[in-house]
Amino acid sequence: MIKIAIACDHAGFAYKELFKKYFSDRFEIEDFGTESSNSVDYPDFVHPAAESVESGKNTLGILICGSGQGVQMTANKHQGIRCALCWMPELAELSRLHNNANMIAIPARFIAAELGIEIIEKFLTTEFEGGRHQNRVSKIATC
Repeated sequence: MIKIAIACDHAGFAYKELFKKYFSDRFEIEDFGTESSNSVDYPDFVHPAAESVESGKNTLGILICGSGQGVQMTANKHQGIRCALCWMPELAELSRLHNNANMIAIPARFIAAELGIEIIEKFLTTEFEGGRHQNRVSKIATC
């Protein structure tokens, strides 16, 4: 079973709980928090989730915040992370096909929960195409 890291801030908490419930029958999900809708600092939850994907403990990661921007920026500070901000399934598919994204950022305040499920479904079920894209992806990390 594929292992998935999931984390959010207060704005993404309700979606995180919904996504966990929806995907838990097909994926092993490790929840890095937060545990309520009380205001928190998203890096406190994103860094451990990103580290778990970067180390290989988890294969892929799902991050959720209000805009998706903060969690995506934080995750992408990690050399081994390629986190894509996605608000439609086609972006999730291309982020996996062409960029080998290993984390996805969902903007909870801008999309319906049902659309979030469709986006994550596409992300989790699309494989990296490799080929001509591999050379480009290899050039992303700076060290």
